[in-house]
Amino acid sequence: MLEVFYQTVGIASENTYVVVNEKKEALIIDPGAGAQMLIHWIKSHHWQPQAILLTHCHFDHIESVDELRDAFGIEAYVHHIEADYLSDPNLNLSANMPVQPVAARPAEHVWQAEDMKEQQVGSFHFRVAHIPGHSPGHVVYIFENQKFVIAGDTLFQGSIGRTDLYLGDYHHLINGIKTHLYSLPDDTTIYPGHGQSTTIKFEKRFNPYTN
Repeated sequence: MLEVFYQTVGIASENTYVVVNEKKEALIIDPGAGAQMLIHWIKSHHWQPQAILLTHCHFDHIESVDELRDAFGIEAYVHHIEADYLSDPNLNLSANMPVQPVAARPAEHVWQAEDMKEQQVGSFHFRVAHIPGHSPGHVVYIFENQKFVIAGDTLFQGSIGRTDLYLGDYHHLINGIKTHLYSLPDDTTIYPGHGQSTTIKFEKRFNPYTN
């Protein structure tokens, strides 16, 4: 049994997720702003982080990636298309935002095209799916047995991720959502990068961008 916890952080109200198993082992996904708060939160629950997974590398999803790697001695995973984004404030968009420019260390692990399948990190099993459109190397993490997805900035409650940013593509995003997310069971929970959680059933019925 896995549990999903989150904190909403930073100027973009980004959701930083922690997925925890019964042994209190944890995956941190998209660590945004507020590194010290996130570290205290994780330690206060006695969770044991195993890795950091990134859905994509826009600044609001990576602001604490170095601090959390150092605090817990863990490594980060990112899609190869965005491997350079971590260390480049122009690519991760922090250079043009009212935040400290983000220039993090490179990720220790890079998802390749052949990695878009079932994966194991520590004792966690999940599927990685590439859904570009909001950003070119955006991935989602699908925990099929637990019926939930950490979806980043692909699918929101009643909306979708922006496609007007650098290398965004509306048609790629819609195609990816319909191919990789709408093929999941209707009772699958979507945990987005911003806003409240939703379900595949609700979005297939009511999302104006995909209907």
